[in-house]
Amino acid sequence: MCGRYVMARATSDLVALGDAETNEELVLRQSWNVAPTAEVPILVAHADDVGAGVTRRIHVARWGLVPPWAKELSVGSRAFNARSETVASKPTFRAAVRARRCAVPVEGYYEWKTPEPGAKGPDGRAAKKQPYYVHPAGAGDGEGPVIWFAGLYEWWQDPEAKAAGEDAWVLSTTILTMAAPDADDDDPVLAALGQLHDRLPVPMDAETMDRWLTPDTLGSAEEADALVGQVCARAYDVAAGWSLRPVEGAVGNVRNNGPELIQEMREHQGTLL
Repeated sequence: MCGRYVMARATSDLVALGDAETNEELVLRQSWNVAPTAEVPILVAHADDVGAGVTRRIHVARWGLVPPWAKELSVGSRAFNARSETVASKPTFRAAVRARRCAVPVEGYYEWKTPEPGAKGPDGRAAKKQPYYVHPAGAGDGEGPVIWFAGLYEWWQDPEAKAAGEDAWVLSTTILTMAAPDADDDDPVLAALGQLHDRLPVPMDAETMDRWLTPDTLGSAEEADALVGQVCARAYDVAAGWSLRPVEGAVGNVRNNGPELIQEMREHQGTLL
């Protein structure tokens, strides 16, 4: 799954990396501890009005998908991830996967490894979950590539805001997940990801992102499933280029937010897991 991540890039960086456009007034908030319900950037492809081409744009959305039929905004707090296996059939996501696909850029994400049964910590008490920071290999802090996760977006109209004559439209998003690699995979990075968690947020390379972002509306759930399958088929190839490092438990508190959160724990330096 993906429940926390890092996005501290400037708007101009994402515009360049995503070959996109955006509102010149859009300023992204730096965060080293993005949590569900936060405002996050997404990349969306829009068909030109004259039908001559496609334009990519950076928007800001609420992390946690809120379908149009939802009665409350809080529905999104339970829909920040969407399982690739059921996304085409689950009511919350099935309309979006056919017509409203996006890419969610992250510099890296956090995942918590569950300790072995009976494991003890340095204090002799039961060992706690260990957070890891997963990111593209070779990417420096604030530099290098980002990960583009397959995502969905929706528009929801707040009835109370509408009644008050206020701007009632809320743009929201979710990140697709898939089964993690085998913990015994021959590739050490994929094996480490498999040991870390049983789910993996779905990353895209340039080719699959082009397919995913096509603004065409798919005609059926079967077509949506086929597209999801194409993206997932290349996901492990992308993930094999990542690095993992253990970080301090401070990231578990969303009130903690700074570049120190992604620094490697000294006692674990040089270990993959």
